[in-house]
Amino acid sequence: MVEVRWQFRTLLVLALAFAGAGEGQAQTPKPKATPTEVPAAPKPAQIDRNGVLVLVRSALLALDQANKTGNYTVLRDLGAPGFQVNTAARLGEIFAKQRNDNLDLSGVAVIDPQLSLLPQIEANGLLRMAGFFPSVPSQVNFELAFAPVNGQWRLFGISVSIGQMAPVAPESTPAPAASSSATTVPAPAPPIAPKQPPANGAKQPAPNGTKQP
Repeated sequence: MVEVRWQFRTLLVLALAFAGAGEGQAQTPKPKATPTEVPAAPKPAQIDRNGVLVLVRSALLALDQANKTGNYTVLRDLGAPGFQVNTAARLGEIFAKQRNDNLDLSGVAVIDPQLSLLPQIEANGLLRMAGFFPSVPSQVNFELAFAPVNGQWRLFGISVSIGQMAPVAPESTPAPAASSSATTVPAPAPPIAPKQPPANGAKQPAPNGTKQP
């Protein structure tokens, strides 16, 4: 199974916003939360299925074209300003393994994705979703984040990996052979019928040809 490690955190050189910011953050530092502050929970995004399909497919097909051509300029230009911190050359380095493995994502144009994480708005305002495109024999797993820019959702983070479509059932186990130490019970022998005396008082001949007195 070809597995491509999540590019999500790698691409977010500008900000690891999904995890509440971390190393490599280029955004303006926020003041530390006081002990009484509770981080806001994500809330469902007000976006219909067609909107989800447009965002997911446009992002993955842009990545597919970039991998196939080796030119990541368009992918970079489609991103939010934070995503554009990565140069086209840097994106080429990040996705080098996918490019070398000839990863083909064109199937996402005709297959509907199944979401494992419904679209939600994070506390930092990012739109985040995750899921996979089932296919044979592998599936395309994805995780995406979008930032609002001029009333539009623009790509902020992308993660793609290839995994097995479904768990493989183990091979059937043959029935165990009979144990050599098993005890076999023989069938009972048929009973021996008793000899009947000869009719009219006649005597049986003696064994070994001898005459009876």
